[in-house]
Amino acid sequence: MGSAARPKLPVALVVVALLCGCGQRLAESGCGAGELACVADAGCVDVTYDDNNCGACGRACTAPQHCADAVCTASKIAHVVLIVQENHTFDSYFGRYCQAAPGSNPSCTEGPDCCEAAPALDPNGNAPILLDDAANLASDPNHSQACELQEIDGGAMNGFTAGSNIGSSICDTACSRTANFALADATSVGLYWGYAQSYALADRYFQPIIGSSSSNDMYFASAHEEFIDDTVFPLSIGSGCSDPLDFCTTSDKGQFDGNTIGDLLQASNHSFGVYADGYANAVAGGSSCGAVASDCPYDLLHPILRQGCLYDPSDIPFEYFPQFTDDPAVMHDYSQLADDLDAGTLPDFAFVKAMTFRNEHPEFSSLSDGEQFVSAAVQQILASQYGADTLILVTWDEGGGFFDHIAPAPSVDTDDAGAPVPRGTRVPLLALGPFARANTVSHVVMDHSSIVRFLEYNFVGPVGGLQAADARVNNLGSLLDASKTGIPIPP
Repeated sequence: MGSAARPKLPVALVVVALLCGCGQRLAESGCGAGELACVADAGCVDVTYDDNNCGACGRACTAPQHCADAVCTASKIAHVVLIVQENHTFDSYFGRYCQAAPGSNPSCTEGPDCCEAAPALDPNGNAPILLDDAANLASDPNHSQACELQEIDGGAMNGFTAGSNIGSSICDTACSRTANFALADATSVGLYWGYAQSYALADRYFQPIIGSSSSNDMYFASAHEEFIDDTVFPLSIGSGCSDPLDFCTTSDKGQFDGNTIGDLLQASNHSFGVYADGYANAVAGGSSCGAVASDCPYDLLHPILRQGCLYDPSDIPFEYFPQFTDDPAVMHDYSQLADDLDAGTLPDFAFVKAMTFRNEHPEFSSLSDGEQFVSAAVQQILASQYGADTLILVTWDEGGGFFDHIAPAPSVDTDDAGAPVPRGTRVPLLALGPFARANTVSHVVMDHSSIVRFLEYNFVGPVGGLQAADARVNNLGSLLDASKTGIPIPP
C-alpha cells in the first residue's frame, strides 16, 4: 500500500523554508503556517512577526524596524504628541459616559456599553455631585499619598467620602469629603466623550504611584519613582516662582541622575521637545519670575490662584534631569508648537503642558478652559502637515483625590530600596488621530510607563531601555489600529 501524500506547504512558507535552510526541519517539526522550528528544542517560531526571525530563521530586524507580515518594517507613526492635563480620575470624567453595570467587567471593546459606569452610590452610601466648572473651581481635594492610601483603603475604594480624616489645617485639608465623589456629564466634558467615540479610550490606565502630580509626572520621563508627592522642585528656570506665595509648599530643590526616554530617543537619532505654556515669560523674567499670563483670570487680590498663571517647572519631568534642564533645543514655549507645525520642525516626540489655570486642576482651572486648550492643540496638529502621521495621546497626571470605583492594579515598579511602588487610581487615556481604533475601549492594564514603552518600541526598537517599569508594563497596542500603524504594536 502506498504511503499517504504529505500535505503541501503554502508557497510563501516554502520560500521561507528555503531561505533559512530549514526545509527539512520545517517539514518534520509539525509547525503551522507561518512558523519555523528555528532553534532546536525551542518550539516553533512565528516568522511572520518575530523580530529575530523575520521571514526566515536568524533574519533579525534592525531597530527601530519590527517584523510585519514576514518583512522588517518601520512604523508609520512618525510623530507622537503627549498632552498632559491634571487631577481627575476615570470615573470623574467617564463614569457617566460608560454604560456597563459597575463590577460587570465587560470584555467587549466597542463603545460606552463596553466600559463600567460609576456606581449610583459610593461604598458609604453617598450619591455623586455634578462635576462642572463651578464644582471644579470650588475646591481642590487632598491628593497626598498619605490621604490617597486611606481613600483607596487597600482596594476597597471606600475612603473618599468617609472614614479617612488626615487634615487639620488649610495646608492639609481633610481626605474624606462628599464632594470627592463628583461625576461630569456630557455638558461638562463633552469634548472628551466625543474623542472617546471617535477614537480610543483606555479604562484600565492607572496613575503609576499613589500621590500628587510631580511624582506621577516623573514616570513620563524615567518610568520610575524618583520621589513622593510634590516634595522636590527642579533646579530650573521658574523653580520657586510658581509657589513663592504658597505657604503650604515645602518642596526641596533637586536633580536626578540617569537616563530618560529623551536620552533613548536622541541616542536613536530621534528628536524630542517640550512645549510648556508660559515658559517664555519665565525665561524673560529670569530671577524675577516673569509676568503672569496675559489672559490670567485672577487679579492681585488672589495671589495664590495667580500662581496658576505662571510656568510651573515641577510639571515638566525633563526639567529634573541636568542633561535637559532648560536646554533650548528641548524646552520651548507652548506658542512655538504652532510655529513648528507650520515650519515642518515638529520633533518626533512632543510633550505638551498647559499652565495650571487651563489644565483642569481643581480650584485653579475650569473644565471648559482645559477643554479649550486641548481642543485647540489637537485641531492644529491634525490640520497640519503632520496630521496623517501623528499619534496624539491625552491623559491626566493623577486622579486628584476624586473617587474611582476600580481598585488599582498591582505594582510593577519598585523604589530604590526594592519595595513595590503602589499604583493609584485610574485616570483617562485617550489615543487620537489616524492610528487610533475608532470607538474603542481598551481594558489592558497600563500606566504612564506604558507611554514610555510605546515610544521605545516605536522609535528605538528594543523596549525596557530604562530598566525600570518600562520593562514590565503593557504597551499601547490595544488602542491602535494595526492596519494603519504599519507594524504590530503589542498590547
